[in-house]
Amino acid sequence: MSFDLAGYLADRRRLVDAALDRILPAEDVPPATVHRAMRYSVLAGGKRLRPILVIAGAEAVGGVAETVMPTACALECIHTYSLIHDDLPAMDDDDYRRGRLTNHKVFGDAIAILAGDALVTLAFRLVADNVTTVNDARVIPTVVRELADAAGTFGMVGGQVVDIESEGKKITAEALDYIHLHKTAALIRVSLRTGAMLAGGTPAAVEAVTVAGERLGLAFQIVDDILDVEGNLAELGKSAGSDERKKKATYPAFHGLDVSREKARSLVADAKAALGPLGAAAAPIGALADYVLERRS
Repeated sequence: MSFDLAGYLADRRRLVDAALDRILPAEDVPPATVHRAMRYSVLAGGKRLRPILVIAGAEAVGGVAETVMPTACALECIHTYSLIHDDLPAMDDDDYRRGRLTNHKVFGDAIAILAGDALVTLAFRLVADNVTTVNDARVIPTVVRELADAAGTFGMVGGQVVDIESEGKKITAEALDYIHLHKTAALIRVSLRTGAMLAGGTPAAVEAVTVAGERLGLAFQIVDDILDVEGNLAELGKSAGSDERKKKATYPAFHGLDVSREKARSLVADAKAALGPLGAAAAPIGALADYVLERRS
């Protein structure tokens, strides 16, 4: 029997959206401008892939969404902060995100920077709050450490630095993999991993979702590169073709579209194979892997 991914995503997205609406400061709470800016970007929609992966990681080891929801929301806050900062004129200088004007276009550069700063700091408050729902509170410091590594210079920030420094230059295949594994895959990997850890998964189960998460994260970025070549604003919610204009290091630019597509397919197959020992409980992650491969936005 096939897995109902559309129903699963709709249900988990509803849970995440409701939780985000609760945890974000209201627009009229001082300082109101930055709270409006935070809510503007976080509640603009989006796939909610990372928080849903936190939930799926927990469910794969027998947990439930409620146990990991604060950390799921933390992942969305970190992801959204990175998008706000990436869109700034000093970085990618983009006008649209999730189908609407970017944060700095609405609130100005200074407030956009501060909104991003506020979201990343809120994220770690949320992980600390997760202590009230887990069976073993000793896991929280480990989750904080791993999330900080995945978001910082050993993960997303580090990958972004190398990405910026590689613009317009010839780089090696190894350097390209470094960018993608750190800039994108690190947060996707830690989403699944922390979900399984918070839900009390065994070391073997946590390792299985970790391997799947890394493969899935790299596939996600490769597909993102492909969509930047083949997509459009209506589908993507952001301007297409920006990678080529900025001479960014991407899989299609380095390997070509056909090889990039085959690499993404191979990575998704590897991710699903890693989940094998978890059985039916990991079906949502496997279906999400197929979704990453087939997505158009």
